[in-house]
Amino acid sequence: MSELVLINVSGRDKPGLTSEITGIMGRYDVRILDIGQAVIHDHLTWGILIDIPDESKSSPVIRDLLFRLHALDLQVRFAPITVEEYQSWAAARNRACYIVTLLSRDIKAEQIARVSAITARHGLNIDNITRLSARPSLNASDNRIACVEFSVRGTPSDLEQLRADFLHIAGEMNVDIAFQEDSIFRRNRRLVVFDMDSTLIEAEVIDELAMEAGVGEQVAEITERAMQGELDFSQSFAERLSLLKGLDESVLEGIANRLRMTEGAEHLILSLKALGYRTAILSGGFTYFARHLQRKLGIDYIYANELEIENGKVTGRVAGQIVDGKRKAELLLEIAEKEHISREQVIAVGDGANDLPMLSQAGLGVAFRAKPLVKESARHSISTLGLDAILYLIGFRESETNQGLDQADF
Repeated sequence: MSELVLINVSGRDKPGLTSEITGIMGRYDVRILDIGQAVIHDHLTWGILIDIPDESKSSPVIRDLLFRLHALDLQVRFAPITVEEYQSWAAARNRACYIVTLLSRDIKAEQIARVSAITARHGLNIDNITRLSARPSLNASDNRIACVEFSVRGTPSDLEQLRADFLHIAGEMNVDIAFQEDSIFRRNRRLVVFDMDSTLIEAEVIDELAMEAGVGEQVAEITERAMQGELDFSQSFAERLSLLKGLDESVLEGIANRLRMTEGAEHLILSLKALGYRTAILSGGFTYFARHLQRKLGIDYIYANELEIENGKVTGRVAGQIVDGKRKAELLLEIAEKEHISREQVIAVGDGANDLPMLSQAGLGVAFRAKPLVKESARHSISTLGLDAILYLIGFRESETNQGLDQADF
């Protein structure tokens, strides 16, 4: 009759340990049921669950392992496992798996304590904890990024309450917490669509145009109410645009040249391109400025409003259909179909109420530094870090994205 034994090894890591340990087991025809390893600051924690086929061989294999591990200055612990315990554990592996992503400028113990307390309260057990960001310098600047990912299993009774609990502590601790199912699509997204104003760039371009036209305060007030969801976008857009009538076309270039990219935007776009993703701008702003970003960043698709100009002057109208929230959602699906991908493989990013339709259509919808209504309505949000934090939501390590940039040919 076979015997199940759990072996835990710890100590200073060195090359060849796994080969040595499993090599000893191999001499006794040991079957591996589970194996895992973690190294933190050159300290190894290594676990393996084995099935020794002939109970009479258990003493020799354990004896040989004990002698060799002692010689390697490693601590070891052996624990017998019953068949019932193993079967119960194996059945638990079939439960749903979720990913909790903690994003912050700096990871603190309290953050992990409160995140893990919520997972436990909702019946989720942590399988693995992994740091996706690089190890911080002790003299790190304030613009650093830190990310820890928790792999959890279980069946939460109330997913909406779980998300609400995470959103509450995220606001209290000034962190971002994402909760998503660990499905086959998570690291298999293929298209990312972005809002432009206050998402890829820090400004609302229509407000910049209004300042040049001398109606800045009027337009800015309407813009803010529209982004908060207090006004219909198309109606407010037409009202704002009419105030720009007579503006000289020459001011557009100057505005385009002074636009500031949002933190992390360039790193995100270049990383996505290096990883083979397609990108798009779906904007309620203007094509003139979207094309400017397209040339700068290599965006694949742009859809925005065509600012009508006659005799070198802005007419106060747009040419063609207004790109509002409904149109953004339609365009997302059209691009996905053209690229032959499912909507579950699409990431959508935006900040305003008119972005909610496209966020809801995407497999991963992210409210970025969004207005309260949008943040509460979206399934995922990023408020404390830059746009490149999205790379962590799809499971990439910092080293992977940097390597991709090193190898890319731009």
